[in-house]
Order: sequence, then structure tokens, then C-alpha cells
Amino acid sequence: MRKLPTLKGVRAFEAAARLGSILQAADELRVTASAISHQIRLLEEEIGVRLFHRAHRSIILTDIGRRYVEEVGQGLAQIEMATRNIGRAERSDILSIHVVPSLAAQWLMPRISRFSELNSEIDVRLHASANPIDLGSGAVDLAILYGTALQQSGTIVRPFPPETILILCSPRLLEGPHPLRRPVDLSHHQLIHSELSLYGWREWARDHPGVGLNLDRGPRFDRSFMAISAAVDGRGVCLESRLLVQRELDAGSLIMPFGLDGPRIARHSLVYLAARAQLPKVATFREWLYESLSTSPL
Repeated sequence: MRKLPTLKGVRAFEAAARLGSILQAADELRVTASAISHQIRLLEEEIGVRLFHRAHRSIILTDIGRRYVEEVGQGLAQIEMATRNIGRAERSDILSIHVVPSLAAQWLMPRISRFSELNSEIDVRLHASANPIDLGSGAVDLAILYGTALQQSGTIVRPFPPETILILCSPRLLEGPHPLRRPVDLSHHQLIHSELSLYGWREWARDHPGVGLNLDRGPRFDRSFMAISAAVDGRGVCLESRLLVQRELDAGSLIMPFGLDGPRIARHSLVYLAARAQLPKVATFREWLYESLSTSPL
């Protein structure tokens, strides 16, 4: 158990020692001079040492008092700084989210400002990375992962709704000597590969055996957002989730030459510690996330 003196006595002593005057200390702390003197005497009795020499109306620190005021002064300064920093933070909670890069860039970033507008008391920190994350370390509150997320002891895994995988290209590829009108026309175009995708061109070719594709050629990327950017630039045809490309579809920089038909794949999951599930910042983001997903084209 900590043995701490009364804070009133420490403040009265520090102010009187710093200002060299009981009256000035009383003025700073907005109490009477007799109250300052009384608090200092109680402090001296509490710690068992004399802190001041008293001569008429003047006060002089004892040697012990001089050493003591140096240390308690530092402590009070730290309390003041900590309080000021809290005030600067406007009492915000900080929500740290670990999220895979493509979902962060293509879907979450365009929407996260809306979450902040609705929840001004929560500051959001995004960590975009495909590296594994240990939720138990306390470094992040939530993780949005790609692929199958194994439920570990003490965690909750909530899958995203299945996402439709679409063939996508720049509108320019509808022109020229080999316009994209039917799947067989893909044989005349370069394929853009997302190498870490759960459903890529090899899987698509397996499901469409009548279409001959050259799977050995074409640019390859380890992140979907780079494959999408290459498709926007007209470098070929990509195969990506509708969830990630709605912004490009709305802008007209990508089109779906064969429409909305495509396999539906569960690709992302939200993972968090069961012990933190009811924290207001975690619960608020979770509810907002799945409401946003429910209104997003999938």
C-alpha cells in the first residue's frame, strides 16, 4: 500500500517554497494564509520532519525541505503535464485497426471519415499491413484479415458477407480490333494477376473450360489495389471483388464487360479479443462496419 501525504499539504508546501511566501502561496491557491500555514503544519506532522524555519513573517526552507520541494515539484509538474495532455486529446478514445492494404485503400479509407464524423470522441488509427498481428499484445483493438481467419483462444471472428468476383477492365478495351463482348474474347487480351487472391484467373479458367486463356503472361501483383490500378490504366483485364472496385465503377474508370455474374467468395473477416468486445469504441466500430457492408454493393 502506498504511503502518500495529503495532496493539499503538498500543494501548499510547494507553492510556499517556490514563491518564498505564505501570502503569495495563498493568493495562487485562492485560499487564506492561515489555511496554507495549517496545511503545511499538518504535512510536517504527517511526514515527521520540519520543512521550514519560521522567523516572524518570513519562511526559510530547511535542508530537508529544500530536497523535498525539488522532488515533489517534479511530481506536480508531471501531474500538470499529464492533465494538459488529456485536455489536448479532448477526452478521445483511440481506436487502432490493423487492416489488409487493399481493403484499406479501396474500401475503408473512402468511408472512415464518415465514421469519424458520427463518432467525434473516437480517434482512428489505421495500420495497413498484410503481416500477422498478435491481438494479445494490445497494439491494436481490431484486425480485418484476408482469407480464412482461424479463431484462436480468446478471440471472436466475424466473417464479412461473401463478395462477388468480377471481370473488370477499362472502357477502352471495348474498342479496337478485339472488343470484349464475350468470355472467349479474353484470349485476345492481357490478363492482370493478383497473385495472393483466393480466386484468380486459374480458378476462373477451371470453371470456364471452354475459354482458352494464356495464364503464363500478363503483369502480376501481390496486392489487389495495384492490379485494379493497372486495369484502370488499360494494361489488361483484372479479376477482383466488387467490394473493392465500386469507386472505380461509379467513376466509370472500370466497367464489367460481362455483367454482374461471378462467384461469391468469403474473403475478409473482422477479428477482436472477446475480452474487449463490449468496449464502446470496439462495439461502435463493429456496428458501423457491418451496417456499411450491408449497404455496399457486394
